[in-house]
Amino acid sequence: MFWMTVCRSCLTTLVLTLSVVAWNASARGVPDPAVDRLLADKAVATARRAIREVEAATIETQIDVCEVPAPPFGEAARARVMKGLFERAGLTAVRIDQEGNVLGERPGRESGPRVVVSAHLDTVFPKGTDVRVTRKGNLLAGPGIGDDCRGLAVLLAVARTLQAHPIQTDRPVLFVATVGEEGLGDLRGVRHLFEGPLKGQIGQFLSFDGDGLGIVSKGVGSRRYRVTFSGPGGHSWGSFGMANPIHALGRAVSGIAALQVPATPKTTFNVGRIGGGTSVNSIAASAWMEVDLRSTSQDELEALDRSFHAVVDSAVIGENQRWNGRGAVTATLDRTGFRPTGETPPDSLLLRRVLALTSAIGGSVSPSAGSTDANMAMSLGIPALTLGSGGSGRGAHSPGETFDTTGSAAGTERALLAVLAAATGEP
Repeated sequence: MFWMTVCRSCLTTLVLTLSVVAWNASARGVPDPAVDRLLADKAVATARRAIREVEAATIETQIDVCEVPAPPFGEAARARVMKGLFERAGLTAVRIDQEGNVLGERPGRESGPRVVVSAHLDTVFPKGTDVRVTRKGNLLAGPGIGDDCRGLAVLLAVARTLQAHPIQTDRPVLFVATVGEEGLGDLRGVRHLFEGPLKGQIGQFLSFDGDGLGIVSKGVGSRRYRVTFSGPGGHSWGSFGMANPIHALGRAVSGIAALQVPATPKTTFNVGRIGGGTSVNSIAASAWMEVDLRSTSQDELEALDRSFHAVVDSAVIGENQRWNGRGAVTATLDRTGFRPTGETPPDSLLLRRVLALTSAIGGSVSPSAGSTDANMAMSLGIPALTLGSGGSGRGAHSPGETFDTTGSAAGTERALLAVLAAATGEP
C-alpha cells in the first residue's frame, strides 16, 4: 500500500532535511556521472521513447491483471497470470516461490547482489468482490486499479522494454510480484525474499506501488494486535455483579484513546474493529478488538507498544476490582502484524539518482514516509525506495477506486530509468 500522508510538522521537517541534503551536490554543481551517462545513452533514449509509446498497451495490461481476483491470502490466480506474463516478457528462471511470490531474472554483466524491482499482487478486497474494471475516457475504475495493478503493469512494461532493447545492466535484476503487502499480509512475501533462499543476495530494492511520482524513503513501522477479553459470562439480570469482558474492553478503548504520542516523529494508534457478546441480555463470555500502532521511529513504536500493554493490563485490573473479583476477566494479546521501521538515508546514492531522474523527466517531488514492501529492505540497511507509477488515483482501498491515465507514461519512464540507475555500478 502506497501512501504519503504525514502531519504538517513531519512533512516540513522531512522535506527540508531530505531536499537540502539530497540536492546539495547538485547545488554545488557536482553532477552524478552515472546519471549523466544514463541520460546521454542513445540506447536508453530509444528505450525511453519506446516505453512511452507503448503506454496504451501498459494500461491494457493494468486492466487485464486487475480483473483477476487477488484477495488477502488468495493471490494464486493473479500470480499464475503474472508468471505467464513474466515468461512472455523474456525473463529467465521464472517461478513461483514457496510463499507465492512470482520471480523472474534478468542477468547483468556482473554476478553478485541483485537489484530487486517489485510490485504487489494482493488487494484489500475479500473473496467474491467484483473486480471488473470500467473505463470512461482516461478514467479507469475498479478495486485495486491503482493499488497495485498499476505497479504490476509498470513492472511488466520495464521488463518488456529491457528485453526489446540492447541495454545490459552491470548488476542482475530480479523482477518480483509479491504477496501479502496489504493489511494482515504483514509483508509476508517480501519478508520471505529477505529471510528465505535469497537472504544476503539482495543489494538494492525498488517497489512500484500506486500512482503519481512520489518517493517513499522512510518506512513507517507498525505492530498490530487482536486482544480477547474472556470471562464466565451470564445473564444480564441474574448474574449481575460479575466482571464483564465487554466492559473491560471499553475501559481499554478509553485508555488507548487517552494515550499521548509525539507529533514528530509521527506516531499513531487506532482501534479498528471490535466484537463480542451473544445477546443484549447476556454478560458476554468474550469480546475482542483489533489495534494498530504505528511510528516512523522504532523507539517511539516500542514506547507506544509498552503503553498499550499497560492500558490493557489496567483495564483488566479495573474491571475485576469494580466487581471484587467475581467472575474475573482475563485478556489475551495476539500480535497479528509487525512491520519494521527503516530509512534510506537522504545522502544515499540510490535516492540521489532517483531524485535526479525524476527531475529529468519534469517531475518535482520530495521523499516521504510510508508503509510498503520497502520497509523490510530499509530495516536491514539495504538501499530501498517505493516509487509511484504515474497517473493519478483516488479512493484507494475502496470498491470505487479510480486511476486517471492522464500523463501516466511519465511514471513508466521514470520506473525504467530508476531500474537502470539502481543496476548501474558506482561512478
